[in-house]
Parts: sequence; structure tokens; C-alpha cells
Amino acid sequence: MPEQMSRQQQSALSQLAPGEQLLAYGIVVPAKGAKSLKMGYLGGDLGQEMVRSIGAESGGPGSVASGMPRTSGALLMRVTDQRVGLVHHLNGTPVWEIPRTWAVRVERRPRLQLMARFRLHFADGSWLAFLTMRRHRIEAFRGIIGG
Repeated sequence: MPEQMSRQQQSALSQLAPGEQLLAYGIVVPAKGAKSLKMGYLGGDLGQEMVRSIGAESGGPGSVASGMPRTSGALLMRVTDQRVGLVHHLNGTPVWEIPRTWAVRVERRPRLQLMARFRLHFADGSWLAFLTMRRHRIEAFRGIIGG
């Protein structure tokens, strides 16, 4: 009996171009839209504000980073042989996508709360910060995009 695909895997595979290969995917939270878990090292409102404001993004108007729409909550980051993007984790609807060549590096960052933190760096020098519950997801993204 074939193994049933998870909802996350179905969402990650949704709307790929013919021949496009999915390389990695995982649930992430954009740091700008992160809500505090109130159990982290800094906790409470201070921790929430630090996650959202300190080092959430870099890049001015017109940068790759500035093109990501404001979001809140968890999204599914997917990396394919053609693009890097965020999709809704329940239905695979694209939220934001860029050509794969625009993403140049994944940088693991120190934790501020319970979630692991990383930055996705772009060819124009801008970057966006994300949180994930699974540190191994960061390593998977780094292995494909570069670190």
C-alpha cells in the first residue's frame, strides 16, 4: 500500500511547474509576524517585540526582502530547483515566491525564544528572518541554498 502524503507535503507540491523538483520544505514563521510563546528566555511582551523588530529584515524599498507581504502565523517554506517561496501550509496557495537564484545563503541565528531562528539572504544584500520549531529544517535549507 503506498504511503499517504502529509498535508504539508501536499501543500509543498501544490502548483509546481511541470518538471519542477521539490527539494525541501518546512513550517516557518516570518519573524515580523511572530507572536511570543511567553515561555522563551525573554518571555512576555518584551520577547514578542524583540522577535518582531530586532533583526526581522534588512533591505530598503525595492529590495527582494521588501517584496514579501506582511503575514502572520505559520507558513510553509518550500525550496525547489527553480524557486524559493512561502505557501499556506493547509492548501498550498502561494504567498510569496522568488527565483531560486535570488536566494544565496541561509544563516542560523541565536534563539531568542523556543523556536530556532534563521535568516534567508538574497543576491541584492537584503534578508528576511524566520523562526521554526525544527532546527534540522534550517540545516536542510542551508544544504540546498548554501550557508
